[in-house]
Amino acid sequence: MNLPAPPPEMDDAEFLRWWGAWESLTPSTVGAFMAGFDRPRWVVGGWSIEAFTGVRREHEDLDISMLTCDAPAFRDFLGDRWTPFVISAAGLRPYRVGVPDVDREGQLWVRRDAGAPWVLDVPLTPDTDGCWTNKRWHEHVALVEDVTWVGADGVRFLRPEVTIMMKARLDRPKDRADLEACWPLLGAAERAWVRDTIALAHPGHPWLERL
Repeated sequence: MNLPAPPPEMDDAEFLRWWGAWESLTPSTVGAFMAGFDRPRWVVGGWSIEAFTGVRREHEDLDISMLTCDAPAFRDFLGDRWTPFVISAAGLRPYRVGVPDVDREGQLWVRRDAGAPWVLDVPLTPDTDGCWTNKRWHEHVALVEDVTWVGADGVRFLRPEVTIMMKARLDRPKDRADLEACWPLLGAAERAWVRDTIALAHPGHPWLERL
């Protein structure tokens, strides 16, 4: 059964009414959650920028990505302990064991059961023959190790220049704040890559003048 989609814009109270509460994992707690899952995964979004810059900010949830081809293995790993849902334009639908159909650039939300808060957001990354593929610029294909880095605590993060490029599409206040925190710490090669890739993915983007 597909659930109806909620209104596209909502405040926190409406979100809680439609979807339920979040009590998200963090980079320091997700390792225990994922223990035993042997496929590559990495933290993306604002947490990855905070890990790189050391600049603290608020986070609504934890986004941890993996290759789409590994989503069925992740579903099997969760078993009956956790209840994942597939997110689509139609709303949410249960991601049942043995039903591996997810969008190539889809998304999963995970919680214990219907009465429990959501704990993990999993935006899936498209893959090309098992390699990481840039969802904003599909010609960019790389090994997972080449677009991620590992922190001192063993948590793997998306590289900051790639995260900034991904954030350009939405251009929210928090995305601009992440850009300002990250940009001075990037090297010349990484800055050039961000500029060139945003120009390819989003011609005329307002960030290009800033960059």
